[in-house]
Amino acid sequence: MVFSSRAKRRRNVARDCWVLAVLSLAPALAIGQANLPTGEDELAQSIVEKADQVRFPADAFEVMVAISTKGMDEAVEERKYRVFAKGHENTAVMTTEPASERGQILLMKGRDLWLFVPKVSQAVRLSLAQRLTGQVANGDLARANFAGDYTAKLLRTEKIDNEPVYVLELTAEDRSVTYHRVVYWVGRSTYRPHKAEFYSLSDRLLKTCLFGNYKMMAGRQRPTRLVMQNALIENEESVLEYSDMRLRDLPDRLFTKDYLKRLE
Repeated sequence: MVFSSRAKRRRNVARDCWVLAVLSLAPALAIGQANLPTGEDELAQSIVEKADQVRFPADAFEVMVAISTKGMDEAVEERKYRVFAKGHENTAVMTTEPASERGQILLMKGRDLWLFVPKVSQAVRLSLAQRLTGQVANGDLARANFAGDYTAKLLRTEKIDNEPVYVLELTAEDRSVTYHRVVYWVGRSTYRPHKAEFYSLSDRLLKTCLFGNYKMMAGRQRPTRLVMQNALIENEESVLEYSDMRLRDLPDRLFTKDYLKRLE
């Protein structure tokens, strides 16, 4: 009985020491838990958000976009646009060339898109996925909010020209966005977009976009040349050249149907 009592006391002492040790480590464990990296889904979404910030400013801005499209016959079609954007929900795209279409304006409010034509009173409702020119869809110019329009998933990491990149899969939130699915290559240290593949609702590859010619615009290095390559027809592509980007204090009334024809 004496042996049993002593053994029991030893077990109790050991238990109490273990409990005290755990309690003393609790604050350190809590701090370590707080510093753990976020889950892969949150990481993927964060990467897309940072890449969006590389492509375009978060503040209101204006930029000129020249688009040249080359078809199978090697003939080149050229168009120019003046884009006003405020946040992710308001964009106005004014055609400046060709002269025959000068003054036409695309107005985006959220994911709603209208086309205004001079001397035509009724606006035409369009979808973001409809073709604007060449390989460029309306949404490619009017809406550039990948983080808001798609759910991101991190597929893998690899290298492009010896630079480590994230490879992400973006799945559309709903059918109103420009593309059903996007595979997206983003620099691991710079968050610069390198490449994107755009897929249809039937999961068919439609086109590939290459981001390049990074230059300082509106306060940071941004891609100024995008090459949209038709995945269905060889040698058909559109090249988008961005220039004269500047931050502007754009009033909310600019992005209203009544104000559009006052743009100069």
